[in-house]
Formats: sequence, C-alpha cells, structure tokens
Amino acid sequence: MLFASPTKNSATLRLWLIRWLYAAAIVHFLVGLVLAWLGHSTLFEGYLHGIDLSFWGEDAPAPARAQQLWWIALFGATVQSFALYMWALIRLADRHRSSTAWGWLIVGLIVWAPQDIAISLQADIWLHLWVDCLALASLLPPLIWLYRHDRAAASAESTCA
Repeated sequence: MLFASPTKNSATLRLWLIRWLYAAAIVHFLVGLVLAWLGHSTLFEGYLHGIDLSFWGEDAPAPARAQQLWWIALFGATVQSFALYMWALIRLADRHRSSTAWGWLIVGLIVWAPQDIAISLQADIWLHLWVDCLALASLLPPLIWLYRHDRAAASAESTCA
C-alpha cells in the first residue's frame, strides 16, 4: 500500500508529503535563524551548559563560551542556507517529478546523520542523537516514498511513449 502505483490517492499523498517537506524546510530555516541570532540567549542556557560539561567538566571559561556562541551562530547561518537548498530541491523535484532530486535529498541525509551522530556522541552530546533520529524519521520515509513514486511514474510514462 505504501508504495502503490500512481492513483488519485497517491497524488493526494504526494501533495501532502511535499507540503510536509516544505514545512520541514521552513522549520530548518527558522531554527537556523534562532541559532544565528538568539543562540546567546537564556533560551539555550541548558544546552550550552551541557556542552560546557562535556568539554570542561564545569562551566566553560569565558573565551571558550564566546567561541562556542560564535560557532552556534555560524552553524545557524549554515542551517538557514541548507534550508534554502532543501526548499529548492523540493521545488525542483515537485515541479519536474524528479526522482533524482528526491534521491539527492536522501543521500544528503544519509551522509549527514551518521557523521553528526558519531561526532556528537564522541563529545557525549546525546541530545544530537535524538534530534538527528527525529529528523531522519520525519524526512526519510516521505523522501523514499516520493523517490519511488516519481521514479515509477517516469518509468510508466517512458514505456507508454
């Protein structure tokens, strides 16, 4: 049922999965914006303290904390950029029914997640494991479905032509 051939129901599902992915791109952009401009706020104090404990065993010295805040802001800007690339690939894949574009989004997640998880766990930052697993669980199934759906539709069109 999950990988059914193109029908009216699958067209509706495709539309909703694409909307879900657009929403995920917007969330990525907003999270990046918050990290870039509010990463220094008390909103993130618990998270920052956890990083301090992982690297220093106590509160980090002021220069180390300043560098940590700089890295978080820089990461926020990177996440914003990633969100725009994500939006663009979703749009291209949607408009052109491109299984290749869906595939590149899948590959990007598969390249990113294991590395992010491994690097985070080396620093004993377990929160990243849970965030990464949530991202994978919310993005990979729709992307795989869309990849297979658009690939099957393109294959069906090429055999009819």
